[in-house]
Amino acid sequence: MKRLFDIFSSLALLLLVLPFFLVIGLWIVFDSRGGIFYRQVRVGKGGKLFKLLKFRTMHPNNDIVKITVGDRDPRVTRAGFFLRKYKLDELPQLLNILKGDMSVVGPRPEVPEYVELYSEDQRIVFSVRPGLTDYATLEYVDESQQLAQAEDPYKMYIEEIMPTKLNLNLKYIREKSIGVDLKIIFRTILRIIR
Repeated sequence: MKRLFDIFSSLALLLLVLPFFLVIGLWIVFDSRGGIFYRQVRVGKGGKLFKLLKFRTMHPNNDIVKITVGDRDPRVTRAGFFLRKYKLDELPQLLNILKGDMSVVGPRPEVPEYVELYSEDQRIVFSVRPGLTDYATLEYVDESQQLAQAEDPYKMYIEEIMPTKLNLNLKYIREKSIGVDLKIIFRTILRIIR
């Protein structure tokens, strides 16, 4: 049932936002050199690696540091600031959902470097497909701003943010249902509108 919902909703949304894809793509091309899309290896269901798709928001070859800090991170392009602020850079993940790498709702997929730090209990997150939105997405909508204020953003992410996110991921897995998914989707839409 969940997979059918993912297929139909991602396909419907893709058709709906196709004109925006074209406009955003042109904006990215004219704003800075480099491609339209950014692909990053993430860890999915069963620990399988996949390439998460986003609109490119950084200048090329600036993704060595995995954490983006604040609105004024110099690596982020002018178009990128806007796309990140309104979460529009995430729209291409509808293709990941259609392909089956992701779900609309589920724990956000992490990069392998951070997954290596997970405990056995935390690895339960790999029992479900990662998602476009979840409890942690709602809780940390301003994560990059929080990291910008930290003395050591990497340490803050590893020691404070990541464990809290994983607890929220495990909460989702314990409670998961179509009703919970619809509630998270609704709250995500409201958060973006605000």
